[in-house]
Amino acid sequence: MFTGIVECTTKIYKLNRKKNNLFITLKNPFLNKIKINQSICHNGICLTVIDIDKKTYSVIASEETLQCTNLNFLKIKDKVNLERALIIYERLNGHIVQGHVDTTAKIIKIENKNGSWLFFFKSKEKLYHSIVKKGSITINGISLTIITYTKYVFSVSIIPYTYKNTNLHLMKIGDIVNIEFDIFGKYIKNFIKNYKI
Repeated sequence: MFTGIVECTTKIYKLNRKKNNLFITLKNPFLNKIKINQSICHNGICLTVIDIDKKTYSVIASEETLQCTNLNFLKIKDKVNLERALIIYERLNGHIVQGHVDTTAKIIKIENKNGSWLFFFKSKEKLYHSIVKKGSITINGISLTIITYTKYVFSVSIIPYTYKNTNLHLMKIGDIVNIEFDIFGKYIKNFIKNYKI
């Protein structure tokens, strides 16, 4: 479980495909703070640590994860947003994030608002029953607030701190990001869909 408050970014060190899986090795910014079998959120994707050394650590992504995320677009030296799992007694500064990506979206417009940025995304999935105005959404592991939305397009506002301290400042039009819809909204959507009078 995560909060969508990115702790830091790190660079991809190595990518290695074995059968249908992708082994990802990253520069280790956590030193002695992580361990084998620990979950870390990478660009919004919960992945398990399988190997650690002083300079790097490795995780593995399965075929299913590769199909519904942007991991296939990763390249060596790309920057990835990182967040370690939530400690229950700490403040929930973002919103509840599972690290289970629902879909991907393409950046279609970036507006500089003289101190902040407005990002517009086109989702692969219809949005009407998955988001609400001023509701929470996770983009590449970042907890953000919906500003506007239509059937497939939505926008979020990015403050300077978030822009500088995540990989959003490296993003450009056409880039693909990972999207996780709010878990409470998904439960309500599923309940209504299956509710019978």
